[in-house]
Amino acid sequence: MRIGHVALWTQDVERLSAFWAETFGAEIGERYESARRPGFVSRFLSLVDGPTIEIMQGPWIGSPEGMVERAGYAHLALSLGSREAVDAMATEAVRKNILVSPPRMTGDGFYEAVLKDPDGNIIEIMI
Repeated sequence: MRIGHVALWTQDVERLSAFWAETFGAEIGERYESARRPGFVSRFLSLVDGPTIEIMQGPWIGSPEGMVERAGYAHLALSLGSREAVDAMATEAVRKNILVSPPRMTGDGFYEAVLKDPDGNIIEIMI
């Protein structure tokens, strides 16, 4: 068994897709607009390896301002393959003002940094 894809809701599919392309080099799939569900738009994003990410938009999605943590997925972790790659991406994240936590060795043995996407979703980058 393997994960087929992971899906994220957003208020702006194009903005979030551009973030993933610019920050992680994701390939952006064709825009899908549902004929059955008016206002539903999605795109699939692909990284070098692993499951695809479906970015979904609908007019019923609320603003991330004021959201609180809730039961559900807490973050997405991307393995970059090396300490140098984590450090380089974290340096670029500082420039873009999206770094939440700088590179560090965690108590459970991971070397990681934490970024946020335009919607405030947490993305860990690790070796």
